[in-house]
Amino acid sequence: MEERAWMEPHQTQQEGMAQRLHLEKQVQRTLAEDVGAGDLTAFLIPEPVVSEALILVRESAVLCGQPWVNEVFRQLDSRLQVEWQVAEGAEVFPGQRVATLKGPARALLTGERAALNFLQTLSGVATQTRQFVRTVAGTRAVIVDTRKTIPGLRLAEKYAVRIGGGTNHRMGLYDAILIKENHIAATGSITQAVTLAQSIKGTYKFIQVEVETLEQLEEALIAGANMVMLDNMSLEMQRQAVMQVAGRARVEVSGGVNLESVRQIAELGVDRISIGTLTKDIKSIDFSMRFKDVSL
Repeated sequence: MEERAWMEPHQTQQEGMAQRLHLEKQVQRTLAEDVGAGDLTAFLIPEPVVSEALILVRESAVLCGQPWVNEVFRQLDSRLQVEWQVAEGAEVFPGQRVATLKGPARALLTGERAALNFLQTLSGVATQTRQFVRTVAGTRAVIVDTRKTIPGLRLAEKYAVRIGGGTNHRMGLYDAILIKENHIAATGSITQAVTLAQSIKGTYKFIQVEVETLEQLEEALIAGANMVMLDNMSLEMQRQAVMQVAGRARVEVSGGVNLESVRQIAELGVDRISIGTLTKDIKSIDFSMRFKDVSL
């Protein structure tokens, strides 16, 4: 898969290359963790043996993770060929073949678990995201992720959110300003925190303030925040907050959102709904690899 296929929207080619390098190093670390000095069991297979294997999905899901699977087998043996039968982001069904792999049997066996681990995790994120996106369809709300990600898999999981139809909030602490309760306590007030944020030079996405009351909301708006996060408010308070904002800033809701409540929240007219469970509480999707043919 071409490197631009998994980049964030509006990235430069240089940024895309940096992410590609990140992916390569991520796979290197994964293989080093799993393979170490060598796959002892794979050594049972004569080196010349060439095989064909299938990757099958055992449950309904949104397929995600092709760049990582491709990279696993590329690093193990450049002779390995991965042919995808379905596109990234496609919905797949129990028993469906999603990919065919051809090449040295040893490398196929060695890469099996690393490749499937990426596929099952990222497909789990994309599948859960798609469920939320569908639930709010027809409203203005977009589904947004958080920084509650598996350590070391931040870019991968946020990629999976995009494949599922969601939007990335911020990649890390470096590309946007989110003023939370502890920042407010440390600076003295919302107004002071926003003023200090506005003095920071550089390029960043937004200055956002997390608020828990309508009084805090008004202070954030007056101070000049261009996005507010309604944190753990009741549905009625969220409704009042949207009316109070009246277009002066973008409105995001966060905290305790689930598939049962997300539609009601979206119908209030909020702009964004951030959901930590997209990347934190992952139900991995069941994939398996099966050898189809073996030849010398």
